Amino acid sequence: MTKEETLTSFLIETQARSYRLAYSVLRSREEALDAVQTAVCRALERQDSLRDPGAVKTWFTRILMNACNDTLRQRGRVVPFPEEGPELGREDPEPADDSLTRRVDALPAEVGTVIKLRFYEELTLKEIGEVTGQNISTVKSRLYAGLKKLRVAMEGAEI
Repeated sequence: MTKEETLTSFLIETQARSYRLAYSVLRSREEALDAVQTAVCRALERQDSLRDPGAVKTWFTRILMNACNDTLRQRGRVVPFPEEGPELGREDPEPADDSLTRRVDALPAEVGTVIKLRFYEELTLKEIGEVTGQNISTVKSRLYAGLKKLRVAMEGAEI
């Protein structure tokens, strides 16, 4: 299978997973869809830079996370419109018990990203390091610090 075929089949198979990851970072349906579309375009444009077709998951996840980070940076420069009612989040409802989700979102961004990549996307620590550009020691310390904060926060909650 060629690089192009590998990339195309990966993108098709993981489109829902890519959207979920982007949504977990951006918390906006439209921005998540835009980020995924941007990431797919960038991946197709830069498919020659994919050296190892076996690493397509890590390679694409890094592109997607960079697209999400670009969106987050642009948010700081844009004045948001006021909310127009409760129907805005209807298409992507939070789980019935969203206390853990809220607590993960409340963590510092770099810690929350590591936890989301590890448990939502099931990436290895090495893959997370490649995606985020951090060494494995940093990834480990952020993961364990985040898990400790979550455990402390959840101790009083009914599980």
